[in-house]
Amino acid sequence: MTTLSPEILTQLEGQGIELPSWAFGNSGTRFRVFATAGTPRDPFEKIADAAEVNRYTALAPSVALHIPWDKVDDYAALRRHAEDLGVQLGTINSNTFQDEDYKFGALTHHDESIRRKAIDHHLECIDIMHETGSRDLKIWLAEGSNYPGQNDMRGRQDRLQDSLQQIYARLDDDQRLVLEYKFFEPSFYHTDVPDWGTSYAQVAALGDRAMVCLDTGHHAPGTNIEFIVMQLLRLGKLGSFDFNSRFYADDDLIVGAADPFQLFRILVEVVRGGGLNNPDVAFMLDQCHNIEDKIPGQIRSVLNVQEMTARALLVDRAALDAAQQANDVLGANGILMDAFYTDVRPALAEWRASRGLPADPMAAYAASGHLQKIAAERVGGTQAGWGA
Repeated sequence: MTTLSPEILTQLEGQGIELPSWAFGNSGTRFRVFATAGTPRDPFEKIADAAEVNRYTALAPSVALHIPWDKVDDYAALRRHAEDLGVQLGTINSNTFQDEDYKFGALTHHDESIRRKAIDHHLECIDIMHETGSRDLKIWLAEGSNYPGQNDMRGRQDRLQDSLQQIYARLDDDQRLVLEYKFFEPSFYHTDVPDWGTSYAQVAALGDRAMVCLDTGHHAPGTNIEFIVMQLLRLGKLGSFDFNSRFYADDDLIVGAADPFQLFRILVEVVRGGGLNNPDVAFMLDQCHNIEDKIPGQIRSVLNVQEMTARALLVDRAALDAAQQANDVLGANGILMDAFYTDVRPALAEWRASRGLPADPMAAYAASGHLQKIAAERVGGTQAGWGA
């Protein structure tokens, strides 16, 4: 069995992966939202489900919220609820893609009253951050156009910068703005923030507390995502990851499901660039479990990230550097592949058991009866946002 060194285990012990509250609600395809037994009925139950993932893995210490999906009357009570369950409230995600007024844009809209409404929504999110103790405001914009000539693309970029400046100015000194990008959808001719370069250009103009969010499912086919990870780490602008997996478009599947090797390569660059356990680089999931059970789906995802992190830490960096300096193409590739093909699962299971955790969290949760319990207790839950 492969042995993980004390140094590697120390780095793994420090790893935390934020869960998305919406992953625990009903979701589906563009054709149907599927109901699931035990679906949370409110944000309090979503946080309770996230805490179950952390209880079995010790990998998920915080929960991201989505506004208005997770609106409550008393955020201090929600925060206490999370802390009582051993987790924290994390990133606050804004939403400007489900309001009729935003059909033709929100932060980029040429109508000043609609743009004002969108800016004010983000200011409300910042007010919520003060109550939840959250550091990051994450913005994803479903904005763009479907036809050539429909909009003035440059004007939209100018309005976006102005909107972001107003939002950024409201942040406290210990808070950050994180701008997510997406290649396409729901707009098909042009998207206002389609790639890391556009996101970087926008946040670089704001200041040091504005960062880029990289979603692993948001790129054109064939994109070298680990190159982007390297570059953003090099520039000091990688604020967060949204880990998921894709076969075709923005599938939001369990991370590592489509291409485990890609996840490994990304984490190799995270380790190389000093992003692992770096408080300035937040690891998060962004997933919708359409046909699988929600809590096990999240357990599987965080375990996949942990496993590929362990493999990335096994890369013999000294040998790899020497092979690269010698232009030993096959030797360098072989060193990387040796780490990728190393089965770390038995060592991780043994390590979990030594820490009082289940050696196999998936099996332990399945045997716990918790899913049957919440299925019996919760009736009529829809708390996802997309299908609510």
